[in-house]
Amino acid sequence: MSGAPERRTGPWRMLSCLGVVVIVLAVLAGGIVWLFHEELFHPFGDVRACEGSEVQLPGVIRAGGASIPAGASEVHYFTRNGKAEVTFMTNQMPDYLYRAGIIPDDKPLFDEKYGTKGVANDETALPDGLCGSPLRGPVWIYDSTNATGSSVDVMVERSPTVNDSFRFPTRAVVTFNLP
Repeated sequence: MSGAPERRTGPWRMLSCLGVVVIVLAVLAGGIVWLFHEELFHPFGDVRACEGSEVQLPGVIRAGGASIPAGASEVHYFTRNGKAEVTFMTNQMPDYLYRAGIIPDDKPLFDEKYGTKGVANDETALPDGLCGSPLRGPVWIYDSTNATGSSVDVMVERSPTVNDSFRFPTRAVVTFNLP
């Protein structure tokens, strides 16, 4: 006995090495999950899709025969039973409404022939299943059948101070049938 500590050999050494390998692999796996968490936990790996969506929408969403504005932000969608609901924010709402044929080119935005006043609450909840920020009241609701014969409903935020204007930027909810 020389007084030197006894060296661990055999199964103890193998178990400690295995423990280190398991810890390193767990850290690597956690890092990968953290890096790709948005893609891993959204339906279809699409950050725009809300939980429970049944169908993935394409990169450029066409609603009512026209694509939603290219600069739209906070885009989210929910698909179920052959219908899609899309919410987005844009400062190009009038352009979209005219391009989609929801309002004829020569008509004012708030003509009661094409739309109606909605609930005037401070906040209006999004339809069930659709994720994102709620609409701020007052809202205006367009119910339209466009030139292609497809039905599209659009709910948009109106300005609380200027009667014939949208908020800037405007949040919209567009509901339409999937092809």
